[in-house]
Amino acid sequence: MTHFLKWYNRILNAHPWKTQLLTTGFLMGSSDLIAQTAIERKEVKQIEPLRIGRFAFLGTCFVAPVLRTWYNILEKTITTVGKTVGLRKMLLDQMFFSPCFLGCLLSVSGLLQLQPWPVIKAKINEDYFKVLKTNYMLWPAAQLITFYVIPLQYRLIFVSSVALLWNTYLASQANKDYSAPTEKDI
Repeated sequence: MTHFLKWYNRILNAHPWKTQLLTTGFLMGSSDLIAQTAIERKEVKQIEPLRIGRFAFLGTCFVAPVLRTWYNILEKTITTVGKTVGLRKMLLDQMFFSPCFLGCLLSVSGLLQLQPWPVIKAKINEDYFKVLKTNYMLWPAAQLITFYVIPLQYRLIFVSSVALLWNTYLASQANKDYSAPTEKDI
């Protein structure tokens, strides 16, 4: 494990942006695989590779860039040091960023599934507050650790690792009652 961490650290230092994007995409794809096998109890032949790819794409092209940008904004905005810095970052994150981010995530996920807007909107109306409530059970504590303990360059990988379970939940919610669009829907 130590060898892997040294290797990852070398790659992260050499190519921080690419490494963070690909790591987040890989972990989100893994989350969807876990959601399909552990939560939805699909057998190997029933696993949907396209769905895994869609969730990995979501992580690489949406989640990682947005989170990386957000963490950099927080770092530049709250520059003071002291005992309350991590708490203030967590409160900003959970009060303002998370509610908006979750709505956007559910919307982008629906768009990647080629769902028509009325279906996406109905799904958001049905699931948003449930997902937000579940978010508040996990993320305030995880973000306190993130902002107090984890150096900036490792925050995205730390959060992505914690998010392995969270994204498994999100993948099951984002794909709940999903069926491929028909010609009529498009």
